[in-house]
Amino acid sequence: MEQMSSEQWESLCDGCAKCCRMQFVDEEEGLLMQTDVVCYLLDEESLQCTDYANRTKLVPDCMQITPTNIHDYYWLPDTCGYRRVAAGQDLPKWHHLKTGSRESIHKAGYSAKGKVIPENLLGGEDIEDRIISWLPIED
Repeated sequence: MEQMSSEQWESLCDGCAKCCRMQFVDEEEGLLMQTDVVCYLLDEESLQCTDYANRTKLVPDCMQITPTNIHDYYWLPDTCGYRRVAAGQDLPKWHHLKTGSRESIHKAGYSAKGKVIPENLLGGEDIEDRIISWLPIED
């Protein structure tokens, strides 16, 4: 993993966009609460960042997942390519590096496509009112 080029590492991203969701930690309970609200930079259709190169400057909370910090992101889904490789696991069968298609994750139902709303489209609704729970689809 440490010998991977940044391009190879970035290719592990399956494009699910679940890491782009707004999240809260309940300090009292020690619970992570995820929402269906995503960063305003995320394109809802492609699930790609509209300004990937500048995202950490434009959105200070945006994370840069690397081989050295991947273990800090315990909340990433079990299907996350970064997380699986870091744990020594194989990529899921629907991963684009296996299928050759970036659409396979959406067809398999593992992405956030059609399940999220960009923060700039909330229209005054409180993000805390959008806490969600998604159950994984069984293989």
